[in-house]
Amino acid sequence: MSSTAAGYVAISRRPLDLEDYIDIARRHAGWIAGPTFFGIVVSIVVAFLLPNTYVSTAEMQITPEQISSDIAPTTINQHLTERITQMENEILSRTSLSSVIQDPRLDLYKSERASKPLEDVIEEMRTRDIKIAIISMPGQAVDRKASAFMISFSYSDPHKAQAVVQTMITKFQEVNLTTQRDQQNIVTNFVRDELAEAKANLDRLTEELTQFRVDNAGKLPESTNMNMAQLSALQSQAAGIGEMINRIAQERVQMDTHLETLNSQLSLLDAFDRDSENVTAPVQVRRQNERLVELSRTITQMESNLEQMKQVYKPTYPDIRDAEKRIEVLRRERDDLVKKQADEEAGEAARPRDPVKHATTFAQAQTATNLQGQINQTKASIETLRMQHENLLKEQQRINALMVTYQEKLAATTGLEAKYADLIRDQQAATKKYDELQSKQQLTQQSNELLQRKAGEQLEVLDSPSLPEQPAKPNRYLWVGGGAAISLVIGFAMAGVQEAKDTSLKNLKDVRAYTNLPVLCSVPLLENTMLVRRKRRIGYVAWSAAVILGILAVSAALYYHYTVAT
Repeated sequence: MSSTAAGYVAISRRPLDLEDYIDIARRHAGWIAGPTFFGIVVSIVVAFLLPNTYVSTAEMQITPEQISSDIAPTTINQHLTERITQMENEILSRTSLSSVIQDPRLDLYKSERASKPLEDVIEEMRTRDIKIAIISMPGQAVDRKASAFMISFSYSDPHKAQAVVQTMITKFQEVNLTTQRDQQNIVTNFVRDELAEAKANLDRLTEELTQFRVDNAGKLPESTNMNMAQLSALQSQAAGIGEMINRIAQERVQMDTHLETLNSQLSLLDAFDRDSENVTAPVQVRRQNERLVELSRTITQMESNLEQMKQVYKPTYPDIRDAEKRIEVLRRERDDLVKKQADEEAGEAARPRDPVKHATTFAQAQTATNLQGQINQTKASIETLRMQHENLLKEQQRINALMVTYQEKLAATTGLEAKYADLIRDQQAATKKYDELQSKQQLTQQSNELLQRKAGEQLEVLDSPSLPEQPAKPNRYLWVGGGAAISLVIGFAMAGVQEAKDTSLKNLKDVRAYTNLPVLCSVPLLENTMLVRRKRRIGYVAWSAAVILGILAVSAALYYHYTVAT
């Protein structure tokens, strides 16, 4: 196709056939061979100048717990598979990789450290040379935790690559052990502190509860039934003592009456020996004595009833005041009667009488003796009843005081019940928490023992770091083949460009196609022999120089690879 600014019309090129392509390759053989040769030389030089990179790999497996968690539960809240990422971040940290790079035994990346900052070298090592990958077992579910992982490191020295992988394995094991120990120490210290605090709280609440029980002994809700039983028993005893006091009062009245009767009989016996004019005297004395005895009995009974009322009611109670007034009236009547009797006896004694001799018989003397004995016996019984009455009154006062005490305890129980219930509830809650923390402390001790025995999850080396014998990269044959193929494609492309730029007619097919004229004959182009030879010499020289330079470059690359690099 050709076109100019003079108004030429563009003509489409005719379709090319195989012969045309062969002619094009023949015409532009230099454009094809040159880039191809150059690409082959460059690819060989580059392939053999690239440093060998050796990859050392190792595999580590996660061994499960040797003892079932049902028998010995662990206190570590993360499984080892969940901690691998955390350990990987720690091992690939700047500090860790810096120590590995600058280790005198390894001394990695000397040339890179000389030309780059250490941070860049560490970043390249982390992202380019170190690989940590989880190994998926055949048929393993997607959500199943990993049981093994692979560690690989790429470096130009196979021995150092192996040493770095071994260092990383050691670091994984150390970090795993340190992490487990740190977590276990955190749990142990936390549980110990919580247990100490719970024990102090429990001791404090127990002491408060004990002191509360001591301060309110007998007033606590648990003593209510006992207090009520004691109060009922005391009330029964008080009722029994009241009945005994009434019975003794009645017996004493009867004894007083009997004593007065005996005294009257003795006086009557003596009166029989007196003058007949004094016959009526014993009858009056007997009547006075009977009234006196009746008054004494009534006063005694009312005093007993008054004492009982004072134990129950206050002194200002109306019934108590009325009883005191009635007792006072009876006492005055009794005193008047006693005074009157004493005056009569004094007047009778002052009256002059003629001495009369009485004849005392043995029967009268025996009767008088018996009467005197009964009088003495009755007085003794009265004294005994008086003492019993006093003792019963004292006992009644004691029981009444106890009844008041138990009534106060029952009244105080209602006010103490809420606070006592709170103290018991707090003490029980503190005891439960203390027991739970004790169980947790035993669990942490058991977990410590498992950690010491290495019976928990552990990292074990499944495959030791390999010592690579062949470099993993570069693949020199692939580099050379790829370079040759690319340069050949470039050569064909350049030949095509040159062919497209050439608008001349190359052969008879072009003449017929573009002129539409019959061709009778063709005359070959005759060039100057000297010019042809000159061009040919220049081509030979250029190709010779290119070949020599290529061979030298390839030889130097091979020499560097097999002598210096290795």
